[in-house]
Amino acid sequence: MAKSRLIGEYPVIGIRPTIDGRRGYLKVRESLEDQTMNMAKMAADLFEKNLRYSNGEPVKVIIADTTIGRVAEAAACEDKFKHAGVDITLTVTPCWCYGAETMDMDPSTIKAVWGFNGTERPGAVYLASVLATHAQKGLPAFGIYGRDVQAADATEIPEDVREKLLRFGRAAVAASSMRGKSYLQIGSVTMGIGGSIIDPDFIESYLGMRVESVDEVELIRRMSENIYDEAEFQKALAWTKEHCIEGFDKNPKEVQKSRKEKDQDWEFVVKMMCIIKDLMNGNQNLSEGCEEEMVGHNAIAAGFQGQRQWTDFYPNADFSESMLNSSFDWCGAREPYILATENDVLNGLGMLFMKLLTNRAQAFADVRTYWSPEAVKEATGYTLTGKAAEAGGFIHLINSGAACLDFNGESKDESGNPVMKPWYEVNEADQEAMLKATTWNAADLGYFRGGGYSSRFLTKTEMPVTMIRLNLVKGLGPCLQIAEGWTVGLPDDVSDAIWKRTDYTWPCTWFAPRVTGKGAFKTAYDVMNNWGANHGAISYGHIGADLITLCSILRIPVAMHNVSEEKIFRPSAWNAFGMDKEGQDYRACKNYGPLYK
Repeated sequence: MAKSRLIGEYPVIGIRPTIDGRRGYLKVRESLEDQTMNMAKMAADLFEKNLRYSNGEPVKVIIADTTIGRVAEAAACEDKFKHAGVDITLTVTPCWCYGAETMDMDPSTIKAVWGFNGTERPGAVYLASVLATHAQKGLPAFGIYGRDVQAADATEIPEDVREKLLRFGRAAVAASSMRGKSYLQIGSVTMGIGGSIIDPDFIESYLGMRVESVDEVELIRRMSENIYDEAEFQKALAWTKEHCIEGFDKNPKEVQKSRKEKDQDWEFVVKMMCIIKDLMNGNQNLSEGCEEEMVGHNAIAAGFQGQRQWTDFYPNADFSESMLNSSFDWCGAREPYILATENDVLNGLGMLFMKLLTNRAQAFADVRTYWSPEAVKEATGYTLTGKAAEAGGFIHLINSGAACLDFNGESKDESGNPVMKPWYEVNEADQEAMLKATTWNAADLGYFRGGGYSSRFLTKTEMPVTMIRLNLVKGLGPCLQIAEGWTVGLPDDVSDAIWKRTDYTWPCTWFAPRVTGKGAFKTAYDVMNNWGANHGAISYGHIGADLITLCSILRIPVAMHNVSEEKIFRPSAWNAFGMDKEGQDYRACKNYGPLYK
């Protein structure tokens, strides 16, 4: 797998096997040693086989050297975990233990407890007791308890327990992976968009990250003074010329750029991409005398202002944004970057959340237009069917060319179904298919006076996706919106008729949310009408439940979602804040406050 682009180790999961500390004639503790340690080994095996860091490596899991029956062993475990860089702990037990003595007391770790559902020993009693102690001490922990009773010598983790363990593990690894990293804003506020107004306190307090800022003129300085990797640039330019198809130019003939000017723009935007990578994560191949530029900003995500000061004069960043957000480039498959167009940091962070949960490329789009069945019929004569009809219409997701190429749905799984794969599963056939389905059209000179190229594709097939929006609300703080649904395939003539009513040179996707018939999810119109901003971040798959768990770790309440209640998994202390799940979340997040306050 790939070497990490970032400074700092990946988070480690530590397994804490707790046990009844009583010894004596009946050998209570001794009789439980194997069962308890086997639970720890099963959990570790589950994590190692199913969870990966963003670079594709399996997560690292360690187990305490001994079972933990009394406080001295808890202290020894904590000492081992601190030296190993453990950020996440899972306590497991099949029996009663001394809760306050054996629990994880480190306030900096993300915690869960799995109590075995068996009749021989009261694992459930310990689970309830220690979770109450966690709540009493202000150390929220996730509680995991299987629905069905198991035999004491069971060697399989039940499916419901497995689901919760993996949901906790994915969310905890995602949350911990952000700690100590940077969000790099290149430029600042785009056209007055609130999402690109950086709030460093939110990023520091809730995510444990820092904000780095670079003026866009730094790109021009590096181009002018040759502060970039010339070999990489030439390789990237040659690959771009061979694989990136130039599309039609929609601009009036009299203002279109000449062939020479367009070729210069290609060189410019490819060089931009190389330099933005260097700004984010550094480049040891820069020439002598550029030692300062070699180190980068340790950015796990970034945003580029672009409009308007940049794009009124220089080629836009659509190529850089689209290709960096994709799961491959001239080096083949590689971990996607997160680069938010218009420096919409809130959308960029939403993309980051979902990338860390899925290891897939993420799409950035305007939540542009709601199309009712009646409006589609009037405009095209077509009657909606399938998911779009069920949702009472669909939402047009379209942006000026920053969406990852993976979003065109041209990758296929083993059965030939459209998919957006984890980046380390993207093969050459997938890359070729994505590139062939994408053209790079000359930028609309009304929007982008400096020129450039915008990616253009149509998502033609149905895929399960999740769209989210992270918002900041004065007096409340951050909150998240989640809409699970599907991309929608329409007949080509219908797509063309609707697409041409906006910008026909931008990537185009039709989205139908899963509706519930009530509230914000009554219809697709209600989703659009309740959406908190003009942008959305979109991931492959229905991952709303994982996002809810992640947000509870980060203390970010979820304002709107269509995830079924039985999938909602938050720390057990949330149950003390009322009976309604949404209200619980708001009150608990307010009570505990930011994770890094």
